[in-house]
Amino acid sequence: MINWNDLRHFLAIAREGSVGAAARSLKVNQSTTQRRLLALEKGLGCALLERQGTGYRLTPQGQILLASVINVEAAVDAVQRKVASFDNKDLGPVKVTCLVTVGQRIVKSGLLDTFHARHPGISVELLMEQRLLDLSKGEADIAIRGGKPGSGALVCRKIADVPWGIYASRSFVDQHGRPAGPSDIERFRIIELVDELEGVPAVLWMRSHASQATIAARCANVPSAHLAVKSGAGVAPLPAVYADQDADLVNLLGSLPELNYPMFLVTHKDIRKRPRVNAFFEFCLRELKPVLLRGEMGQSHEESTNDRR
Repeated sequence: MINWNDLRHFLAIAREGSVGAAARSLKVNQSTTQRRLLALEKGLGCALLERQGTGYRLTPQGQILLASVINVEAAVDAVQRKVASFDNKDLGPVKVTCLVTVGQRIVKSGLLDTFHARHPGISVELLMEQRLLDLSKGEADIAIRGGKPGSGALVCRKIADVPWGIYASRSFVDQHGRPAGPSDIERFRIIELVDELEGVPAVLWMRSHASQATIAARCANVPSAHLAVKSGAGVAPLPAVYADQDADLVNLLGSLPELNYPMFLVTHKDIRKRPRVNAFFEFCLRELKPVLLRGEMGQSHEESTNDRR
């Protein structure tokens, strides 16, 4: 009888290309992953993966099995979401994922404190990661994320179009001047945003307007890009609500609506009506927009605070 735990270790190695990376993705040690793979291969009577100089490669049998294992994974995820939907408790944790810069705004604004005061039995666990967590796998209950909202299995509500700008440090401007307009950006050194940020409108804009510019650095997250800009390394796109708080930075081109980044509130349809998930989802629909745009809560929060006084 095939054990699903063995299959998921095989799937992780096939995806990651190494036992070490697979173990990290599964949050176990390498010996466990190796043992699970060997148990699966012994039970099937054939090798599914073969070791190469740069990692593991699927054998012909492994290639045949892979698609079916992916289908099993999807079915197991669906069962877990369905079971999670049985949880009708008003109290308990809600896992919310967002990028670090968004999380900073949320924490500083008092949004979580306000929610917890209104719903003392619900605890929001804020998971601030650069990696996009998989809602279908239950890695988080709610996501606050930008870009394309996702698959049809997800419930997505647009919250705001967050302004971005093209920034440099004041020392960089003193030394190199500032662009006369968008077409002039190419003559400056730039800091390129990569990986998860490559689809951000401002990053795409920079790539199209500065395709021949000298790349001074590449950064995979906004805080790293911010530090690179602040050091005087070059010019980079940054979220305005984040960068404008730093007096050492200059918005070189002012407001450019084409750089705006749409932000969404996302959850999986299978858990949308779970009471504690619904409570935070609806709260964010009412209160999150000014936090994303200005880093502070809006009028409805102020009115409710005055009412309590």
